[in-house]
Amino acid sequence: MSAEDVKINGTLIWYYCVCKREAWLIARSIVADQENEFIEIGRFINESSYQREKKEMQIGNIKLDILKMDNGQIVIGEVKKSSKFKLAARMQLLFYLSILKENGISARGELYFPEEKKREEVLLNEEALTELEQMKQDILKIIYLEQPPAARKIPFCKNCAYAEFCFA
Repeated sequence: MSAEDVKINGTLIWYYCVCKREAWLIARSIVADQENEFIEIGRFINESSYQREKKEMQIGNIKLDILKMDNGQIVIGEVKKSSKFKLAARMQLLFYLSILKENGISARGELYFPEEKKREEVLLNEEALTELEQMKQDILKIIYLEQPPAARKIPFCKNCAYAEFCFA
């Protein structure tokens, strides 16, 4: 895998926060079980929630779930099934905000958890930018490994679409 092959995106950020092994697999285009019920539930929630909002806009290598204007300010939203992995969702949204900022676009973010009827504002600041930069360096170190990080049982494993790959 060469440096030209690596495009860090929001999905890699999210999986890095949840499972380093999964980030390695995704970076190598090893596709998870797409018929996993939790992937299907996530797709359904994303497609059926917030239907009045602009959905899935692609900008470069990022895909925004929601894009809207609120009092003259651009707001991007990320829809998640639950707040169980709120840190990962927050970092993914901060990554999107940083990409927009790099392109001269000022925006704020909102995390949406429709099943819980929760919404949380996310703002990009210098501390978040520093944390993202460190995270991107760590992701590069992981994905350049010859072998994936060792499988470790974590709470996420029970719903993971890669479970058979790691623990078969």
